[in-house]
Amino acid sequence: MAWLRLACAPGVGPVAARLLLAAFGLPQQVLAQSVEALSAVVPKKQARAVLAAPGAALSALAARTLAWLDTPGNHLVTLADDAYPARLFDLPDPPPLLYIKGDPALLARPAVAIVGARGATTQGKRNAQAFGRALSDAGLAVVSGLAQGVDAAAHAGGLLGRGGTVAVTGTGADIVYPRENLALAHQVAERGAIVTEFPLGMRGLACNFPRRNRIIAALARGVLVVEAAARSGSLITARLAAELGRDVFAIPGSIHAPLSKGCHLLIGQGAKLVECPQDVLEEVGLPAPAPHGGASVPTAAPTPATTPTGQPGQPDFSDFADTSDPLLAALGYDPVTLDALCERSGQPPEAAAARLLELELAGHAERLPGNLFRRLG
Repeated sequence: MAWLRLACAPGVGPVAARLLLAAFGLPQQVLAQSVEALSAVVPKKQARAVLAAPGAALSALAARTLAWLDTPGNHLVTLADDAYPARLFDLPDPPPLLYIKGDPALLARPAVAIVGARGATTQGKRNAQAFGRALSDAGLAVVSGLAQGVDAAAHAGGLLGRGGTVAVTGTGADIVYPRENLALAHQVAERGAIVTEFPLGMRGLACNFPRRNRIIAALARGVLVVEAAARSGSLITARLAAELGRDVFAIPGSIHAPLSKGCHLLIGQGAKLVECPQDVLEEVGLPAPAPHGGASVPTAAPTPATTPTGQPGQPDFSDFADTSDPLLAALGYDPVTLDALCERSGQPPEAAAARLLELELAGHAERLPGNLFRRLG
């Protein structure tokens, strides 16, 4: 209860909480002080908020938290616990409390964060999953934010390797946001860890996610940005990582692709350009993982949701990757219009549109907003 009172005191926040804990010890000692004593460390308004009598809302939260902790796999870790991840002490405002669903030990494992656009392209999601799988195979925990797009693909890849995955959320530990990732969240909780600083019942407010991003950056040795627009929350995570002395990596893309702009901006600012997982592993001092089935580590792999071949009732279009196909040969990795493809390949629009659909089903091409098309790696 004392930790909850300190962590949830209105207007106090992690910075003031850390100052009070450093000055007086555990929360019980903090709460035993006078307003005057606390005011020597933090503003008087914050001192009064800390010492205010617990209201009905805090009492209800305490009861709810105790009930939540009765569920196997749920943990509450405080700043004073040995299980508290040491890398978070690099932050000026480490969270006083961490709510964890899953294995708390994963938060101490060497890790790399993978972040990027929620509205990622098919290629971006493939890259995120492939890098997540390879880095996890090498023993690194894959940290991300459980958002749609790149985050979800990175977690899916991390779950496939021995390093596992950690999802840092901007909600209470009893809420999954977005709801589309509910099944993925259950998998992460069972075979990885979900962590948040926000109390139970906290919804996904916009102001929560920049705070969430600092934990992602701090937990990792480095941050890999897969796809990001020029104005993106992923760039906030990358900036926070750089300020903490972490490595920043970015995957380049087409100069015409909006979701490559943020990555190119980071590379221009000194982020390491990466083309394969080994580029990241070399920077963090780890060898490449053993290849799967004798094949080399891929730079991109289809996610389960986008792999059409080999499924019952669906045709196998894998042979359509033949580069002698005039349309595929004309389809580059830059976005292109159907008219331009027809002009390049010499095919009529009806035939080109039908062929593009086949290539999409085979996972060799994707349709982008604006009726643009591009080839997939």
